[in-house]
Amino acid sequence: MEMHQIRCFLAVLAIALGASAASAETLLIGGVTRTFITQFPDTRPAPLVIVLHGNTQTGADVMTRTSWPEVAKRERFGVIFPDGLNRAWADLRPDGKRAGRLAPKGTDDTAFIVALIAKYVADGTADPKRIYVTGLSNGGAMTMTLACARADLFAAAASVIMNLTDESASACRPSRPVPMLIMNGTIDPLIPYQGGKGASRFAVEGFWSAEKTLAFWRRVNGCEAQDAAATDLDDRDQSDQSTVTLISSHCPPGRDAVLYRVNGGGHRMPSHLPDARFPGIATAFFGPQNHDIDGAETIWAFFKKFP
Repeated sequence: MEMHQIRCFLAVLAIALGASAASAETLLIGGVTRTFITQFPDTRPAPLVIVLHGNTQTGADVMTRTSWPEVAKRERFGVIFPDGLNRAWADLRPDGKRAGRLAPKGTDDTAFIVALIAKYVADGTADPKRIYVTGLSNGGAMTMTLACARADLFAAAASVIMNLTDESASACRPSRPVPMLIMNGTIDPLIPYQGGKGASRFAVEGFWSAEKTLAFWRRVNGCEAQDAAATDLDDRDQSDQSTVTLISSHCPPGRDAVLYRVNGGGHRMPSHLPDARFPGIATAFFGPQNHDIDGAETIWAFFKKFP
């Protein structure tokens, strides 16, 4: 079965499962056909969330393994799940500072996402004042890349299980403040919470800590340097080996910067859904998945405050 046929099948399956109006789409960017799945409500123009998958994944993976489709259906916003070329995103890090797959040389994923937004704003489907971007792992790095390069397009952004590096931070010059949510696990073997190099044999060196990454976005947004509060959230699932602490900031109105610290969490997005076909194997390689919060629900609750 061809990849496009597989994607169409998954989109049809999503519809059957109740994810309204999901469809597989393509867009030609610089002579390259780019693929993505969309889900929009009947109301137009609607808020739009771009959800970026992790390295080695596809848009269909993150669509079927997170609650984004159900949250979007209930809250009546549009959601797009793009595919990175070679299952990777060309973020601001040099190739030597990335693990796993690499996007083909010359890939401009910023141009791809900008074109996606322009397409749905132009036809009246998406509200240009309510465009949001989020992603996990490599998709989290691409999320910060987009906030750095095209801050003018996004009402807010959320990066999951990713930190900045010297290279990505030095290349980041946002044209305006962007509300930013960060969600990282303290025992992540790939993107270490304390920075440096993770414990996994697939890890690479050079990551900032989650606190330093938060401090960067506080500076961008004109926030105070110190924490406003650290609030321990309810331990709703005491069997998941982890808890969550929300670290907030003193920021000007509309410029929030927050960190969800997943205490004992691994390289996994918190969710009430399993994020892998074989959760036990995923835990062995990537650490525990937290179930006290749902990543999509939490991120949307942050997004919908802006603008």
